[in-house]
Amino acid sequence: MKITASDVNKLRQSTGAGMMDCKKALEESNGDFEKAVEILRKKGQKVAANRADRESSEGVVIAKVSPDNSYGVIISLNCETDFVAKNQDYIDLANELADHALNHKDLESFLESNFNNMKVSEKLLEQTGIIGEKIELGAFKYLSAAFVGSYIHAGNKIASLTGLSENFDKATEVSKNVSMQIAAMNPIALNEDGVSKEVIEKEIEIAKDQLRQEGKPEEMLENIAKGKMKKFFKENTLINQQYIKDSKQTVTDYINSEQQGLDITGFARVSLG
Repeated sequence: MKITASDVNKLRQSTGAGMMDCKKALEESNGDFEKAVEILRKKGQKVAANRADRESSEGVVIAKVSPDNSYGVIISLNCETDFVAKNQDYIDLANELADHALNHKDLESFLESNFNNMKVSEKLLEQTGIIGEKIELGAFKYLSAAFVGSYIHAGNKIASLTGLSENFDKATEVSKNVSMQIAAMNPIALNEDGVSKEVIEKEIEIAKDQLRQEGKPEEMLENIAKGKMKKFFKENTLINQQYIKDSKQTVTDYINSEQQGLDITGFARVSLG
């Protein structure tokens, strides 16, 4: 049967595949739209199988928050090359997927959910076939709080979320500033209690080794090393870090200067590479 330009365009709009790929799929399926979609998906599976061992360390990271700012998500849509990651259609797809991700709290339910008449996991396979690179979800993070704000660093390589203990007039500005702090300074935990025992023990041992090299007596190492941990917590826990926009303040000082009694209840950060 004759394949019209309008048939090709309809398939292209539905799948995002290239014009020639859509035309070939419709010809192969004798104009059957559903079969043509399946052909494009199978093409994606073949490409995915051939590229399974490839590194997908490039891509884009997108953060989104709900209309009422009560929760947010970060996803990374990973690919093989920066060339693909900078393509506007690819960035648009990542944003559409992130909007859809707001309906889910975990990666598994998100991948199984319906996105434009196919599962998200199937969409990724389809895009692998269309683009010719390994396309996959690299990260999925969900955060809820009284108020959630976000920040995406220029270039879409780092994104972060901040949860605040209350919603107030300047919550959008404060949560964005703290999210910028998280993106820039990459804290390992919210406060000292969030640092794992394993990390603390490792840092104490590193400090002891450094002190031994400096010739400090063995019986003094434990106490001096524990003293050094105060500096470690100050540099690596969010509420104790120096605020990037005013080094005379800690992050806690900053948020309380904007709203007395305000707390950061949680945060999330995703970066590529």
